[in-house]
Amino acid sequence: MDRARRDGRGPSGRSGKAARYTDTVCSRLRSHRMNTRVLTGITTSGTPHLGNYVGAVRPAIAASRAADVESFYFLADLHSLIKAQDPARTQRSTLEIAATWLACGLEPDKVWFYRQSDIPEISELNWFLTCIAGKGVLNRAHAYKAAVDKNTAEGEDADAGVTAGLFMYPVLMAADILIFNAKQVPVGRDQVQHIEMARDFAQRFNHVYGREYFELPEALIDEQVATLPGLDGRKMSKSYGNTIPLFVPREELKKLVFSILTDSRAPGEPKQTEGSALFQLYQAFASPEETAGFARAYAEGISWGDAKQRLFERIDAEIAPLRERYEALMADPAAIEATLRRGAERLRERYARPFLVELRHAVGLRDLSTQGGEASEAKKAKAALPLFKQYRENDGRFYFKLLDGEGELLLQSEGFDSPREAGQTIAVIKQAQAADALASPLFNVVADAGAVLDALRALREAA
Repeated sequence: MDRARRDGRGPSGRSGKAARYTDTVCSRLRSHRMNTRVLTGITTSGTPHLGNYVGAVRPAIAASRAADVESFYFLADLHSLIKAQDPARTQRSTLEIAATWLACGLEPDKVWFYRQSDIPEISELNWFLTCIAGKGVLNRAHAYKAAVDKNTAEGEDADAGVTAGLFMYPVLMAADILIFNAKQVPVGRDQVQHIEMARDFAQRFNHVYGREYFELPEALIDEQVATLPGLDGRKMSKSYGNTIPLFVPREELKKLVFSILTDSRAPGEPKQTEGSALFQLYQAFASPEETAGFARAYAEGISWGDAKQRLFERIDAEIAPLRERYEALMADPAAIEATLRRGAERLRERYARPFLVELRHAVGLRDLSTQGGEASEAKKAKAALPLFKQYRENDGRFYFKLLDGEGELLLQSEGFDSPREAGQTIAVIKQAQAADALASPLFNVVADAGAVLDALRALREAA
């Protein structure tokens, strides 16, 4: 038994009591939610390939069918303009990607499926967030830093070729998420920073305008996400030019599969599954039983030609019916256009328009005829409203504190390993209505418990 177990501490290093409390927090948080909003953006650049399908499309569509999830899927055509200024390509890619998601089983009557540019409220919120986003935070964005580092290494001006669109990308991404108060955003590890920025902008807006208008989103990282090898054995990527397009005709798919790079081992000679692009591709489409059979064939010395034929047949068995639906959809672009516009209009009516009315009022873009006592009352209410503040310390851990309307400290947390843990604990604390609910090793009540309960009650009433 390891040391953490012997001394009664959980795997994260917290005491057993603290770990149990965290489990209770998570359980209670789930019970308070009706549906978790999960938002997925798809940049409209290029043609979808097998890697996109296995790593993103297929698992996202499966996840959208969960009963306790409200799923949002959008075509990020505004984002695509940062890199692509070819109008015909942008239009074609938008059509291909929309058709791909529909052909693969996305049900627009059961999820929110829309085009980013069809929701003008996103662009308006983008400006609101731009006005509170710190330039210092944006300076640290990975994409911007990479561009600056490349320019510096090449002896160019640091900002040569860097557009404001690239620099402000994280703000638009935050607007995509916050306009619908999405709780979870599936991303790769390289995108986690953008979710942290969205949290930062949301907290800043909430603080400046005195209410929790925005829920703090969480990055949803799937550690098991499949990454497929391409034709040359490297990660399948458009930037490497080694992709297998998802819906090429059957004969072209076969040619591409047979062009996958292999070693020189002859038929009859045992082959290693580890590091084999063919085997990894097969495994992504096959059942565990089929994969085990393919592994045996490797050990028995299957020829590369026969292995490629088996791989081709297995991929085509799954893709063929989807390809047929895709081709029918591509033949009727007007139907896809109608589906996207209908999804956007429903979404604007349900969420975006009402929320922007609230946000416009919050920032002061108001009907002038209402001017009068409202301003002073709003200021008074803002000053009196308690506030949870999350932050990260130099130790790398995440903390929160509860302040009253005058900025006095009421409650201070211990450190958490992730912002998600801190956020989950805050969500449960907000429901506390008795002093015993405030007894926890995860935070300390600095003020009188009654003052904390009064503050929590005020937050609930404001919400």
